[in-house]
Amino acid sequence: MDWQALYLSLQLGLLTIAILLPVAIIVGRWLATTHLRGRAVIEAVLTLPLVLPPTVIGFYLLVGMGPDSPIGRAWTALFGGALVFSFEGILVASVLVNLPFAIQPAQRAFESIGQDLRDAAATCGHSVWRTIWRIELPLAWPGIVTGVVLAFAHTLGEFGVVLMVGGSIPGETRTLALSIYDRVQAFDNPAAARMAALLMAISLVAVTASFVLSRRTNRHG
Repeated sequence: MDWQALYLSLQLGLLTIAILLPVAIIVGRWLATTHLRGRAVIEAVLTLPLVLPPTVIGFYLLVGMGPDSPIGRAWTALFGGALVFSFEGILVASVLVNLPFAIQPAQRAFESIGQDLRDAAATCGHSVWRTIWRIELPLAWPGIVTGVVLAFAHTLGEFGVVLMVGGSIPGETRTLALSIYDRVQAFDNPAAARMAALLMAISLVAVTASFVLSRRTNRHG
């Protein structure tokens, strides 16, 4: 068992959802309530990671964050190292790739809240922020949690984008999914099978927990 790769995968997953949670709430609610004419284009852009091959996304991220790119040069100037082939690089890639997994369930949850409920809260003197905090978030929480958990599970299993942006550097960018691939390449199928089973078990527990939490929240709502 590659415990170092497991720790790195869990660290990547937790940091990814920590970043995506506020993003999902803010962007998901905005998409659910805005009447902007370009909303469909924004939703299409956010959905691209679901339909594009990982190699395409990885290529553009590699070019966009490479040492010759403005982002890459700025990162090097600030921190003294390259953004690609680093943990920070695969974290950025993970956040971008998982945007639709986190945002879409949150958006659907906020869309399920009727506008009449928001109007009633405003009539009672609630500010927009108080309405969001006291009314909308408790109602939308099952969708938000579902999106975050899906993003976490997807992060654990992400392969193509992480490989292109980070390579497979032990202790730095080699996640459990990459370690499984390396073991298969080395014809060490028993080790690959153990790690694959562990990865599947963690993902199953995470998704099951999201369903249980959603049902409990709906029952008490």
